[in-house]
Amino acid sequence: MKDIILGTDWWTDCDDAVALRIIARSIKEGTINLLGVAINACIDDSVSSLKGFLSAEGIEGVPIGIDRNAVDFGGNPFYHKRLSQTFCPEGSNDDAVDAVRLYRQILSAAKAPVEIIEIGYLQVISAVIESGGDDISEKSGLDMLREKVSKIWVMAGKWDKDGEKENNFCRNERSRIAAAAFCRSCPVPVTFLGWEVGYDVITGDELDQDDFLRKVLIDHGSRNGRSSWDPMLVLMAIIGDEAAAGYDTVSGTAQVDPATGENHFTAAKDGRHKYVIKRYENDYYKKAINRIIQ
Repeated sequence: MKDIILGTDWWTDCDDAVALRIIARSIKEGTINLLGVAINACIDDSVSSLKGFLSAEGIEGVPIGIDRNAVDFGGNPFYHKRLSQTFCPEGSNDDAVDAVRLYRQILSAAKAPVEIIEIGYLQVISAVIESGGDDISEKSGLDMLREKVSKIWVMAGKWDKDGEKENNFCRNERSRIAAAAFCRSCPVPVTFLGWEVGYDVITGDELDQDDFLRKVLIDHGSRNGRSSWDPMLVLMAIIGDEAAAGYDTVSGTAQVDPATGENHFTAAKDGRHKYVIKRYENDYYKKAINRIIQ
């Protein structure tokens, strides 16, 4: 069983919810153990809607952390309020600990290698890397990652052309600086799934009318399904092998311009970064995701 930490911008888009359905199903199958979830873009209902979603999936007791300063990304989608009111009406953001502290608690206690799946912004994990010793551990965040984390999977960037800009890197000053720092300082292997991979793979369109996940998509305005950036990244990470999940990879070093959010990639066989390229037609990935989330 693989131990994972999930980072998510549990915020305006709904592909995070589809991705979380995949994670919930994998937990029930005994494929993964979800050690915690760190929210890196938030609104008033973020924690209660996340707890409600997990509860509706039959998953209880997962620790949640939040970056309470991450309120500058914009948007206030209705589906979070519906999830909160339906499944966790008494919850609030006060129920969560600081997201960096959550990471440090989990990594300090971890016995086996941990993998991190990041489907949101990078300021939390970047702050973890830059963190120093505290009451949890005398070790720096950099040392914790070196010792406890074997792989990080990130949905971010646009890698089909040099100098492109993608939301998770370039949304605002916070995300641009964090992305640059992460690419520069992260000490463990990272695989990126970029915008160009998932935008034209539409999933969630075959959900049952009464499925609460379908209602999430409808509330978002995606009645006919949504682009699959986060679900594709999550499924690849759970499979644990890019080729087995249906992707070719390019190895090298990723960089992000902290001023503009533009991403660049220098290919090298021994690079610690990879980005993925779809090996098959879109229907291959669509069917794989829709089969899991039904």
